[in-house]
Amino acid sequence: MHSPTDHNESTPEAQDEVVEQSVDQVDALEATEVPVELETTPAGEIAEVDSAHGNEESVVIEVPESQKVSFDTFDLQTPLRKAIDKLGFEFCTPIQAQSLVHTLLGHDVTGKAQTGTGKTAAFLITIINDLLSNPISEKRYLAEPRALVVAPTRELAIQIASDADLLNKYSGLHTVTLVGGEDYQKQTRALDERPVDIVVATPGRLLDFVSNGNLHLGMIELMVLDEADRMLDMGFIPQVRQIVARTPRKDCRQTLLFSATYTPEIVELSNRWAMDPIMVEVAPERVAADAVEQIVYLVTTADKYNLLYNLIKEPKAERIMVFSNRRDQVRKLADNLHRNGISVGMLSGEVAQNQRIRTLDNFKEGKLQVLVATDVAGRGLHIDDVTHVINYTLPEEPEDYVHRIGRTGRAGAVGTSISFACEEDSFLLPDIEEQLGMKLECIHPDEKLLDEAPKFERESKFKSKDGPRTGGSRSTGGASRGPRGR
Repeated sequence: MHSPTDHNESTPEAQDEVVEQSVDQVDALEATEVPVELETTPAGEIAEVDSAHGNEESVVIEVPESQKVSFDTFDLQTPLRKAIDKLGFEFCTPIQAQSLVHTLLGHDVTGKAQTGTGKTAAFLITIINDLLSNPISEKRYLAEPRALVVAPTRELAIQIASDADLLNKYSGLHTVTLVGGEDYQKQTRALDERPVDIVVATPGRLLDFVSNGNLHLGMIELMVLDEADRMLDMGFIPQVRQIVARTPRKDCRQTLLFSATYTPEIVELSNRWAMDPIMVEVAPERVAADAVEQIVYLVTTADKYNLLYNLIKEPKAERIMVFSNRRDQVRKLADNLHRNGISVGMLSGEVAQNQRIRTLDNFKEGKLQVLVATDVAGRGLHIDDVTHVINYTLPEEPEDYVHRIGRTGRAGAVGTSISFACEEDSFLLPDIEEQLGMKLECIHPDEKLLDEAPKFERESKFKSKDGPRTGGSRSTGGASRGPRGR
């Protein structure tokens, strides 16, 4: 039997199986290839928070304007340095430059950064360098990772693990991904293959493994909570609290927390889970106006579909991503386009993980002209040659607009972003313009673009779904700790 480590905060009773929630968000190791100059960001005021661990105040670092920061600046382990060179990464992004100087020294950090800023690489480099710098010579046990990364969505967790594999190319470190929507037994076997170094997981599936005694967090040296604001919004924090409670005390581990916003709730969580966290932040992402032509069409709700169909049929519309805020609307749009003879796929949180992967592959390979998606596809996807991004509905969060239109105009190409602004969602435009730092010109579409779409020529393909959605052994030889909970 595994005896609990004496430095755990607490050991809550095992929960019943936690059903993974389906979610609509993705992230990736992005923006690391392009040299980026650091920007000056004002230091924000962070109030003291009276947490369960006493009054603690986060330290805000105001980073002065600086030159490009090379990865050579940091004393990185040779296998990690070799992998970074192999990937072609030369200069740090701002969040990497600002955080690595602290995290590589073992300090706890709270990073305020949006997706696509390179924060994934920032914490992975920290983890890998630390594990390589402090190898364990004594016998290792199965299902006892040294580092833990918690992310709110399956897509994000899978992408983080993929990035970890790239950075671990020469290190020999073992990464295991635990997410809902994938085979539980397959994930169990991955933990049993050999001692695991890094676990990347979503909250529900992670707590499921821990509660069933199939994973033990008492040896965690580094813990990363990625997109903490998203986890808060999705209601995952109670699960995360139980996960954190199974890890060593905060003075016995390094804790990194990343969030796109820094609300009082995030401050409280940061101070509760981290030791005197240093806060670093980067300026909000801006869109390269010369890389993306941005068009806003003033249109009635009734004319939206006709406009969409006619835009898709234009000669230069070769590979198109269409975004909508709601899953039911995504399904309806995809079905209508299919019935109109368009090669289309859909991507949302209700789509099974294996189907999502197939759809993305088909879109990347050009087998599908159109991908209709919620913001699950708005962040971090590496898809070349997207000619058009169409916002069928404007996003409620201006940051999501930036991420959506960032799917086009990549790698030196010029892309087109077209947004539909009806009376219902035009009020969202001012916040988007503030985010962009520019005024968007709103025009009425040509009459020919409002021609009625033809009658359907196919049967439905994307039918609506009814009913509620859900979105080992102490040895190195692979012996079992006992019967598994499944």
